[in-house]
Amino acid sequence: MKWSNYKYLILRRITQLTLLFLYFAGNVWGWKILTGDLSSSSILQTVPLSDPFAILQMFAAGATIGINALVGAVIIALFYGIIGGRAFCSWVCPVNMVTDLANWLRRVLYLDKIERKVWASRNIRYYMIIIGLVVSFVTGLAAFEIISPITILNRGVIFGFGAGIGLLLAIFLFDLFVLKNGWCGHICPLGGVHSVIGKFNLLRVKHTSENCTLCMKCKDVCPEVQVLNMIGKRSEFVKMAECTNCGRCVDVCDDDALGFNIRNYISEK
Repeated sequence: MKWSNYKYLILRRITQLTLLFLYFAGNVWGWKILTGDLSSSSILQTVPLSDPFAILQMFAAGATIGINALVGAVIIALFYGIIGGRAFCSWVCPVNMVTDLANWLRRVLYLDKIERKVWASRNIRYYMIIIGLVVSFVTGLAAFEIISPITILNRGVIFGFGAGIGLLLAIFLFDLFVLKNGWCGHICPLGGVHSVIGKFNLLRVKHTSENCTLCMKCKDVCPEVQVLNMIGKRSEFVKMAECTNCGRCVDVCDDDALGFNIRNYISEK
C-alpha cells in the first residue's frame, strides 16, 4: 500500500475520529477544547460554532436564537463558503465513515456490477431542505435535528447509543444494497445546505487533461461522480458545488492528473 494512494482518506479519518474524541472528552471529562456537539459547540469556550441548517430550522420553528448561535452559524458559513466548500461532509461528518464503509464493501463484493433498476435524483437533498423547514414551521420543532443520523451518531459516541443505531444501520444497508452513495449523495439535506454554502469556494480539485490516461479510477471512488464531468475532455477545476473535497480522486490518480488548487475566478473571467 502506497501512502500517496490513501493520504487524504487517512487524514479524513484522523480528523473525524479526533473531533469525535474531543466532543466525548468535552462532555464526559470536562475538557474545554471542544464542547457541545456538531449542531452547536464552542472552541475553548470562546469561539461559537453552529450548524447553519439547524439555525434555519429553529428560525422556521419560531424559536428565539441567541447571538452566540447566530455568530457560530456565520463562522461556519463563511469558512465553508470561502474555503472548504462541501468539505464538512467528508472531513467532519461522522456518518461519512458509515457510508464510505458501505461504498467500499460494494466494490469489494462487486455489487456495483449487478444491474439494478433503482434510480434517484441527486436533487432530493434540496427538496429535503425545504421539507425540513416546512415541517419545522408546522411543528415548532427543529425537525431534521430530531432524526438526523449525524446528531444520533455524534451524541451516541458521547452519551451511548439507543434506538437511533437502527437508523444508522438502515443507512448502511441502503447504501450497500440499494443505492450507491444513497444517503450522502442523494438524500441528506445537510449535504445540500453545504453545497449551496460552498458554491463559490476557492479550494477545488483541478484536472489536468494532458496527464490523464482515462483509467477512470477517480470515477470509481468519487461519491459525487457527476462533478468529474471534465475527465477525458478538458483541463479545468471541478465547478459543481456537490464535490465534497474528499480527495479520493486525487489519491487514486497515478497520473498526477488531479490535485487540489485555489480556483482563480479573476483569471477565468
